[in-house]
Amino acid sequence: MRLIDHHCHGAVTDPLDRARFESLATESDRPAPPGCSMFDSQLGFAVRRWCAPVLDLEPHADPEAYLARRRELGAAEVNRRLLRAADVDMFLVDSGYRPGELLDGPEMAAAAGAEVRGIVRLEAVAEALPEVTAAGFADALSAALDLAVASAVGVKSIVAYRYGLDFDPLPPSRREVARAAGRWLRRGRPRLDDPVLLRHLIWAGVERGLPLQLHVGFGDPDLDLARCDPLLLTGFLRATRDRDVSVMLLHCYPFHRQAGYLAHVFPHVYVDVGLAVNHVGARAPAVVAESLELAPFHKVLYSSDAFGLAELHHLGALAFRQAFETVTGGWVRAGRWSAADATRVGDLVGSGNAQRVYRL
Repeated sequence: MRLIDHHCHGAVTDPLDRARFESLATESDRPAPPGCSMFDSQLGFAVRRWCAPVLDLEPHADPEAYLARRRELGAAEVNRRLLRAADVDMFLVDSGYRPGELLDGPEMAAAAGAEVRGIVRLEAVAEALPEVTAAGFADALSAALDLAVASAVGVKSIVAYRYGLDFDPLPPSRREVARAAGRWLRRGRPRLDDPVLLRHLIWAGVERGLPLQLHVGFGDPDLDLARCDPLLLTGFLRATRDRDVSVMLLHCYPFHRQAGYLAHVFPHVYVDVGLAVNHVGARAPAVVAESLELAPFHKVLYSSDAFGLAELHHLGALAFRQAFETVTGGWVRAGRWSAADATRVGDLVGSGNAQRVYRL
């Protein structure tokens, strides 16, 4: 199965001690209790089983042996081995989060031996604006966004983290934007979480005509999961369905069945189960099977949402390929699908849908 990872981040460039490695192997923002380890998880077991051989260790290597080998090889070699083992043809990279700590686009391409294209994080563009007035915020953002998307293939919003998916679905007026910008500027330009400005950013993204990625569901505790159910986007999806813009619902777990419904009924909605596939480990076939229940097969894409650890880029691709083969192979053996149809759907989900939607 050829893969295009339609949403991920870069890998860290610095050596990692155990605490730092474990912090990147969980969505929690706190360490495990004393005497416990994040290696005791589905993801931790998957790292020891599938990544250890890439680093010349036996499968199921002890965590200390694994981390020692990682340090021995060095970050650059670890990244090169694991990214190339993923065997991904193209990575669509959101570099708007902690960019100085990660491989940038050219570095990622060189390490992986693959193409890399950019996804613009809308909130990062707004927060990077130079000195601006409240009245001039909208025009300054428009100019900065035009520049940012010139070489990008999509845009992304993390409104799920900054507010929730239960935002007003309609674009704010210019006066509302100016007032909200004034409030934000008077607060000293902190993290942008004003719901009016977030709506403005999303609609500014819609106006650019590129696929719009939205974080949905599972993530770190900075979000309120109850407000990340994609069904809360129904009004926004109704408002955008005639705008010729694809809306990409990222991750979706544990709401991947709700997301599948939205992809079923709205022609411009697409889904993936990135991030979750890594964290559920041996249970990945169950999640992948559920993602294929209701969503049309031309609406499902592959992503890893890997961040920081090159292990996550490798495992995301490996686990997805394995899970897809397990699930569809079972349907073929049961006579429910033909082998030719399974191969064709694999081509669509793995790379064909991304090529079409992102115009790659």
